[in-house]
Amino acid sequence: MQQIVHNPVDGIYAATPDYVHALEVRQPERFLYIAGTMGLRPDGSAPKTLDEQLELIWNNIRTILEEANMTTDNIVRLTSYLRDPSYAAANGAARERALGSRRIPTTAVVVQTLDPAWLVEIEAIAVA
Repeated sequence: MQQIVHNPVDGIYAATPDYVHALEVRQPERFLYIAGTMGLRPDGSAPKTLDEQLELIWNNIRTILEEANMTTDNIVRLTSYLRDPSYAAANGAARERALGSRRIPTTAVVVQTLDPAWLVEIEAIAVA
């Protein structure tokens, strides 16, 4: 499988350093669609802070990926659902920690979550 970044600079607004406009994936064998994942503990409870929830979200995503014999290197698309626009910077920083130097297409949307204790939810697409 080959991943090719497409990040045009002419005729379009510039992508910020934390994402790219598009990522082409050639000849993937498997796709994994990860449902919106919350920062919940195994007992289903949510920590009170955004940073704790983001840490748990990425731990939960890594657990799901591991079950499919994948890692965060296989993630090719992310969508984050934030309860408040002020969460964008922390969410971006957590994503950069999780993905390292890899930049992928990503979108953040401000929403009302089903439970007010859920501060952020992230869904992902991974390929292998």
